[in-house]
Formats: sequence, structure tokens, C-alpha cells
Amino acid sequence: VQLQASGGGLVQPGGSLRLSCAASGSILRIDNMGWYRQAPGKQRELVAYITRAGTTNAADSVKGRFTISRDNAKNTVYLQMNSLKPEDTAVYYCNAVITYYSGSSLTSEDYWGQGTLVTVSS
Repeated sequence: VQLQASGGGLVQPGGSLRLSCAASGSILRIDNMGWYRQAPGKQRELVAYITRAGTTNAADSVKGRFTISRDNAKNTVYLQMNSLKPEDTAVYYCNAVITYYSGSSLTSEDYWGQGTLVTVSS
């Protein structure tokens, strides 16, 4: 099982980016999925999360600008980022709680994607 994030890059202030994160492997079920970020010299922080049923929550710093969504059929979570600010610059990591087949048994683990860099600068 692995998570593969994509979509980061360089964008000017006020611009938009869409991050994607796809899970692959012998997956039975994915519960909560989320995005975290870590800016240089700072701790990793939660940006937003979404439950399997679609309930969402986001950090106050991104509410009204970022939208998290998911496609359960594709085992993918998205983060639409609008009105980007320089302070949004960070490495963004996706996270998911995944239940998968391990031999003849089921295992649930917390998985992290490899991180994708978002740079907001003019």
C-alpha cells in the first residue's frame, strides 16, 4: 500500500493549485483522509481532513480558500487551494487511514504520502 501525492509547484500570490493523492495496493477500505503541511523551521500542521462519508474540517488559516474532497472509487483525495498566500508555502503531505489485506488477515494503518512542495511567491 502506498500514497502518491502530486500537483505541487510554484504559483504567484492569489493563484490556485490542486493537489491530488492516490492510494494504491490491496486496499479494502480508506477511512479519514487528510492533508498536512510543514513549512521550513515549523512543525507539521493539519490543513484539512475528510471522513469517508464526506464530512470535512479545515484549519482556520485556510477556511474559505482551500477545499478538500475525495473520490472513494479512485481512492483519491484532493486539495483545491485558491487565493494562495506566501505563508502557504510548505511541503504538503497527504495522510490516510487504510485497511488492507495482509496475507489472510486485515490490517489498519496510518499512511503518509511522500510530500509535494508548494511555493507561493512573486
